[in-house]
Amino acid sequence: MNALTQVLCQGFYIGKKKMAKIGFIGVGNMGGGMAINLLKAGHAVKVFDLSEAAVAVCVAEGATAAASASDAATDVGVVVTMLPKGKHVRSVYLGDEGVLNAANEGTLFIDCSTIDVATTREVAKVAQSKGMMIVDAPVSGGVGGANAGTLTFMVGGLKGAFEAALPILQAMGTNIVHTGGAGTGQAAKICNNMILGISMIGVCEAFVLAEKLGLEHQTMFDIVSTASGQCWSLTSYCPVPGPVPASPANNGYKPGFSAQNMLKDLHLSQDAADGFGASTELGKAAMEMYEAYVGGEGEEADFSGIVNMIRKK
Repeated sequence: MNALTQVLCQGFYIGKKKMAKIGFIGVGNMGGGMAINLLKAGHAVKVFDLSEAAVAVCVAEGATAAASASDAATDVGVVVTMLPKGKHVRSVYLGDEGVLNAANEGTLFIDCSTIDVATTREVAKVAQSKGMMIVDAPVSGGVGGANAGTLTFMVGGLKGAFEAALPILQAMGTNIVHTGGAGTGQAAKICNNMILGISMIGVCEAFVLAEKLGLEHQTMFDIVSTASGQCWSLTSYCPVPGPVPASPANNGYKPGFSAQNMLKDLHLSQDAADGFGASTELGKAAMEMYEAYVGGEGEEADFSGIVNMIRKK
């Protein structure tokens, strides 16, 4: 029995297509949209979250509410988790009440949380010792990508587990990359978001300087978006109102990707840099700037709102 067949043993048919029974733990801003896209693809999804309101949104779309995290992992072929921090992943996966004890042998676990590499590798080792398949599959694309099903997944784990996870991930994203063994998905996400934090600060500083030099926002955008300064932080997530209508700058900096989450990821990058002896001076500087922003006006804001702190300096 190959890995995909093993996962689908807990599934069911729609016409000639075999669908999976999936438990989804953590259906907040990101996880909710992801779970709904699994429902739209035809899968049966049982959801759990500490927020009853978040569960209710998914139930309204056809999901079943689970009584607990362990209940969400019971009698399903796949369990997807989207949790805030490493300590939450440890709590949900490990221990007598953890999902690894509640699930059937051979269950596929897909952890989409962004956490530290050490925790990911520890959980993977325990899962594999219990006869489970597991991948770490952190995402990029924000709430918009989660809702639209266009996320990028960076997937670490054994080849067989990746192959089993692929059709599930394809219901939630459009770019799915196998990065290597356990923990490499997290490594890729941490590095990516360090680049994002640094580049967003660079774009914000450039716009603030342009304002002082008398350049209009749209003029600045039109030039840089087609010149050598072009980057995602500018063209997809412009931190000033106007040029990119869908950016949080046009919605009062309401979080698509919160400054708190950016700070968490920058802390992960610096912990990894310290642990593995890498020099990341710009990453450290970005972390310190986001610490100042989150400690002040940015506690509930999008990470691009740091432009307001920079402007006030």
